[in-house]
Amino acid sequence: MRLGMVIDLQKCVGCGGCDLACKTENNTPDGVKWSNHINVTEGRFPDVKYSYVPTLCNHCSDAACVKVCPTGAMYKDERGLTLQDNDKCIGCMKCQRACPYGVISYNRQVPHREWQDDSELVAKGTASPHLLLKQTGSKSTPYVNPERGDTYPETRPRRTTEKCTLCDHRLDHGLQPACVSACPSGARVVGDFDDPSSEVSRLISMHGGKQMNVEAGTKPNVYYIRSFNVKTIY
Repeated sequence: MRLGMVIDLQKCVGCGGCDLACKTENNTPDGVKWSNHINVTEGRFPDVKYSYVPTLCNHCSDAACVKVCPTGAMYKDERGLTLQDNDKCIGCMKCQRACPYGVISYNRQVPHREWQDDSELVAKGTASPHLLLKQTGSKSTPYVNPERGDTYPETRPRRTTEKCTLCDHRLDHGLQPACVSACPSGARVVGDFDDPSSEVSRLISMHGGKQMNVEAGTKPNVYYIRSFNVKTIY
């Protein structure tokens, strides 16, 4: 089995809903982006072309991060997903440096530390973050998705790395990753590339597919089909 994703750039509307859904689902702090995007603007006025490319962990079949991890914290599961045992992570950041896609983040401070602050944003005009935590009964932020904790810590501790897991906790229950469910145009499809009858295999057969940084030799399992092009002529 080799789970991965096909992203149809022609369907993508560049709304960023995938990024927001991922952040909400996985309780990631500011600066940590499991789901992200690349914006590219080309040309000169008045002939300008804009493109938007969503990014995430490529769950590579020959993952560089797994190879260099000295403790086995990064590993491949039976579905082909690249996952992390956060308890084994020693924060050496070898995985982050080895990743050719720049999709592994490092927690340099306690995640959501700003919510421990007892100062008001606007004196006598707003509640302090600390007060919001107290009123909501939360330990880290006013909203935390507890389901993330089914297979991975709800929030990852300081001095550890983290990245997209393709929402393995949702897949375990027959659900789609949060970014897939949130996409308003159906641009993202998850499936088994080893199954020739799967939707992802059908899309690749129909449209071909491009992968990022194939020269790195990691055999990424995120494919992009067609193109996102907004061409503006003034």
